[in-house]
Amino acid sequence: MLEATTLSFAYNGNKPIFDNISICLQPGEVTGLIAPSGSGKTTLAKVLCGHLPVQGGEIRINRTPVPRKAFCPVQLINQHPEQSFNPRWILGRSLAESSEPKKQLLAELGIKMPWLNRYPHELSGGELQRLAIARALAPQTSFIIADEITAMLDAISQAQIWRVLLETVKERGLGMLVISHNPQLLDRICTRTVAMRDLFA
Repeated sequence: MLEATTLSFAYNGNKPIFDNISICLQPGEVTGLIAPSGSGKTTLAKVLCGHLPVQGGEIRINRTPVPRKAFCPVQLINQHPEQSFNPRWILGRSLAESSEPKKQLLAELGIKMPWLNRYPHELSGGELQRLAIARALAPQTSFIIADEITAMLDAISQAQIWRVLLETVKERGLGMLVISHNPQLLDRICTRTVAMRDLFA
């Protein structure tokens, strides 16, 4: 179980992006998070996965603090996949940094092996997003945060990606937080949906 309690965050001492937020994610559960733009959803996602520091409150998995210097078991998939990769590394090296993904997973995501010898700028956004998902689904991952990950993809690519993600969540008992502006998508794939405003204590 991933528990985040009374989280707060502000950039450079400015007005808090959010203050006193709490959320609980269960293994095997797909939770939807919906809120308008500018409400702090993406900032919350970055705090949960360790990309931004915890300034107030705490984050625990099974009552143990989430590690910040080793591999984080909470992995973020960005809306903009280029943010997930070092532009100076070939993509195969970036994937191997966490662990070598299984060829079956790469095939299910529609990833072609020659892509692994290319640099991020040589692939399209949709191709990069598939690699970002494969990278996030490392064996050590316990929770996935999917932040508007299919908003810029065509309908066929969206369906394929969600099918693979949902099957993997079920098979491995992962918890997943899906951030989206699309209530129809959340209704279709999530166990439950919460609004950002409901997370404030």
